[in-house]
Amino acid sequence: MDHRVTQNFIDIIEQRGFAHQFTDKEGLRELLKSPGQRAYIGFDCTAKSLHVGSLLQIMLLRWWQKCGHQPIVLLGGGTTKIGDPSGKDESRPPLTDVQIQENMTSLGQVFAGILNQGAEAIYVNNDEWLREINYISFLRDYGRHFSVNRMLSMDSVKLRLEREQPLSFIEFNYMIFQAYDFVELNKLFGCRVQMGGSDQWGNIINGIELHRRLLSNADGKKFSHESMAENIADYKENGDVGLFGITSPLITTSSGAKMGKTASGAIWLNADLLKPYDYWQFWRNTEDADVIRFLKLFTEISLEQIAEYETWVGSAKINEAKIILATEATALLHGRDAATLAEQTARDTFAGSGVSENLPEIFVAGAELEAGIGLAALLVQAGFAASNGEARRLIKGNGVSVNDAKVAKEDLKLHTGDLTESGFIKLSAGKKRHALVKVQ
Repeated sequence: MDHRVTQNFIDIIEQRGFAHQFTDKEGLRELLKSPGQRAYIGFDCTAKSLHVGSLLQIMLLRWWQKCGHQPIVLLGGGTTKIGDPSGKDESRPPLTDVQIQENMTSLGQVFAGILNQGAEAIYVNNDEWLREINYISFLRDYGRHFSVNRMLSMDSVKLRLEREQPLSFIEFNYMIFQAYDFVELNKLFGCRVQMGGSDQWGNIINGIELHRRLLSNADGKKFSHESMAENIADYKENGDVGLFGITSPLITTSSGAKMGKTASGAIWLNADLLKPYDYWQFWRNTEDADVIRFLKLFTEISLEQIAEYETWVGSAKINEAKIILATEATALLHGRDAATLAEQTARDTFAGSGVSENLPEIFVAGAELEAGIGLAALLVQAGFAASNGEARRLIKGNGVSVNDAKVAKEDLKLHTGDLTESGFIKLSAGKKRHALVKVQ
């Protein structure tokens, strides 16, 4: 089936809110008149799953694919060993090669499910070329094109130093290796576009300029990392290499929270780390002010239909828009069947007896329950709180129910006598988060 859309990729990402910066928008628009262009985004393999904060980048690749082009997923098996300092307060703990490979395999499950709308995505591991590098030769051939003065001015470095937080020498090298990735992908696959978050702007420019310098074999004119678009005329005069960069904005909620983080932890994209029902609930709990923006970014509902939903803002119907957002976002990641089941489970829970067989389950040993298990610990296990202290505060704030009855005792223990006739204990945090405790 041909999933391509006729609208230009640039128009789509601007209208839906993905676009933040372009190195050369009109040059890229001209390039995209020819189908089959390749663009990449890099994802380091620091965990077994990406969280929802990375979903914007994956959606960019999906729209690229739907517009008739081919996405490249660069899995940073090599750069994971270094650690990207962008947006980080401290160095990441080192991972073994085995851990990195396990993480890479796990990450691939998400991409395979979302990038299925056209030309098959290309998956490549930058360890394939980085592990072969001779350090002295690399510094001579590539490192000489980077000014330490300019590297120190980049936000990923400057902010860490201004806060007097340590920045390791190996992290300082990260931007050189990322620039080299762009050069290598252009050579191997004819890739001409790199996309990333706004914190990657300087790194993307580095890759374009490194390529130009390698072609000209001269340092050429120096450009500002922060204002490359303003210098584009000079850039073209000094050797346009036909490579392009796009960044997307940092997404935060209307209340200022960072996307992908909640009180109970990260919203993971892999189903084995976060069940589809809990993922659905995350979107269902979207703040009213964010619903329309998130419908544009994290679903493929038409802008015309979203404009109709916008008329619901400020009325009770906004809750139905949240359900639509939750179901469509879940369908993109976990499939339509999982999304429909999650929606039905939620409707059954709220409209009926308050119990659905499809609610998330946590299991405890029979002997442990007979002796008594602390309610706070169960709330942490269910993902309703990040710590026992937070769970106790939730109980104290009258936010927890056991079998639909409010509880106020912070050190309450549950026993086998709390099991219902159906053989479970229903835990609720607020009106929207529920789980069943069952004996293993």
